[in-house]
Amino acid sequence: MNSQSRVGAWIAMIVGALYFLIPLVATFEFSLKMRRDTYSFDAYKVVLSDPHFQSSFGYSVLMALITIVIGVLLVVPTAYWVQLRLPKLRPIVEFITLLPLVIPAIVIVFGYLRIYNSSSWLPMTGNERATDLLLAFGYVTLSLPYMYRAVDAGLRAVDVRTLTEAAEALGAGWPTILFKVIFPNIRSGILSGAFLTFAVVIGEFTMASLLDRPAFGPYLQLIGANRAYEPSALAIIAFIVTWASMGLIQVFGSVRAVAAPKP
Repeated sequence: MNSQSRVGAWIAMIVGALYFLIPLVATFEFSLKMRRDTYSFDAYKVVLSDPHFQSSFGYSVLMALITIVIGVLLVVPTAYWVQLRLPKLRPIVEFITLLPLVIPAIVIVFGYLRIYNSSSWLPMTGNERATDLLLAFGYVTLSLPYMYRAVDAGLRAVDVRTLTEAAEALGAGWPTILFKVIFPNIRSGILSGAFLTFAVVIGEFTMASLLDRPAFGPYLQLIGANRAYEPSALAIIAFIVTWASMGLIQVFGSVRAVAAPKP
């Protein structure tokens, strides 16, 4: 029975791997056919040398970093306070953080346009820097389910109450406790949430497009509508960036696990 279960598990793994790898390999092979009758990386050279690619990718990276900073400063104190002082509010907070998975991004961004248009009490769409900030807040909303759960898992792995009481006994204030005690002890959770946020922001299209910002997602759509081989090259590049983020989560998580003292 055990051998049959093991064979079934291997078959399921192989079928799943083929399901994901075959389209990826086909896309990669097609991206190499820009030059007739031979394989080449011409499509990648064209994409990487395109100033619009460089500016859009750089813009999305910057927005991802801003989103990560805002998300961490918002989520870590909230999750910490809920776990330490308000455990009964955990179901409510978890429900709120799950809403971005239920409400489509297009609904969120239309709400932003309705509330923050040029004729509203707080106009944020008539100025580029204000629109960038609005887009960053939108990205924080989209990444909230991933950031909150990563941070919450990190907080559950440490004894928050004991750490807080020890720091208070030594005379530490709340800012010191938060930034010098809590943050270092949940570093792996914060990094996991940060890399997940980075992956979400890099591939996001709807908000950036409707807010008319020069992000990587709209650039991908534009190239896909007007080119043949370059979209495949961009798809592979986006895949590498996303999976590099996933790999870094595992690396930092493993480093944290090894560095943690054994009880």
